[in-house]
Amino acid sequence: MPGKVALLLTLVTAGVVGTGYLLSADNRTDFSWFAKVADSAKTAPVQNAGLARQSSTDPSAEPEPPSDNALGFMLASVADQYAETTRYPPWSIPLYPEQANAYRGNHYEPVSLPLEGDGQFTVTLEKYRFTAGEQILVAAAIRGSQVVGRSLSATLERPESRDAIAGTTLEEAGSPGYFEGVLSADESPGEYRLIVEARLDGKPVRHVSTLAIEPYLGEFEGLGDARIQGNNLIIPVRFSPEDSGYYALSAQLFVGQRPVAQLQMEKRLDSTSNTINLKAHGTVLANQTVDGQLQLKNLQIRQLPARPGDRTNYAFGPDEGYAFTPPDLGSLTDTPAVNPESEQRAALLRQLADKF
Repeated sequence: MPGKVALLLTLVTAGVVGTGYLLSADNRTDFSWFAKVADSAKTAPVQNAGLARQSSTDPSAEPEPPSDNALGFMLASVADQYAETTRYPPWSIPLYPEQANAYRGNHYEPVSLPLEGDGQFTVTLEKYRFTAGEQILVAAAIRGSQVVGRSLSATLERPESRDAIAGTTLEEAGSPGYFEGVLSADESPGEYRLIVEARLDGKPVRHVSTLAIEPYLGEFEGLGDARIQGNNLIIPVRFSPEDSGYYALSAQLFVGQRPVAQLQMEKRLDSTSNTINLKAHGTVLANQTVDGQLQLKNLQIRQLPARPGDRTNYAFGPDEGYAFTPPDLGSLTDTPAVNPESEQRAALLRQLADKF
């Protein structure tokens, strides 16, 4: 019997995953529920281990075969989680403090190379993506017992050919073991390798990381007047594009210092149309206490490829973002968004659960 249930669980689970994949082929954002299920699955072995230890202390306890309804309960749980996720439209989803940093689009994570004796060789940039023509400030720090040369070299390379296209010297600045220098980002768009080389104890040591150079896409020109439309707060963002085309804008909405929503919208922009209306749905704002201004932070705009295979280009709003005074939000309600396709998917999961 246990073998039969295990085989059935494997077959049906594979069918659910395959169905989810087919249904989500043209709707990537709506299937974030699957990641939640995966996270729950990761914690299951720990919970099961605890139950096993508890059972082992009772000599009279005998292992029971898994219930025939176990798969039904699992599918019902998936359906509940998916239904909760689809309360929010894909262009306005809740944002929690622990997620806010992950959505920052132009953050460079310092890379540390371990050295002997618990030492470290760390390279830091102020951001990951630079606009063509900008200067790239490179900072390096070496900690440990190694004897360090008086200067370091920094080289920008094309990743395909390993050809060096720019170089500079990093000089010691401020304190021992800390070096700075400037490179030019006046190169064609793409990703590049940054090589920082030091001489430690008389031997060369190379630190390798990556950065990207973006074309100039245009200028952010501030916000229009926010307004209420239906169950949405409309936030007009003005962006004057260098070239006509389709653009995708994303930003984080804050109440004071607290993030509440990740917003995104796509639109074609040209010389006659330079405004993208972000929308914050009532499900993310209705229960918020707003005293004073709202803030729009971490603005990122992407120029979508005109043809398959073309590169996606990026630009970013001002570091300080934009603060604005919203209209009266009293009419917004915590009413789930209506999405017929999502409702059909939830119904399908319910039907599968009911069969077990």
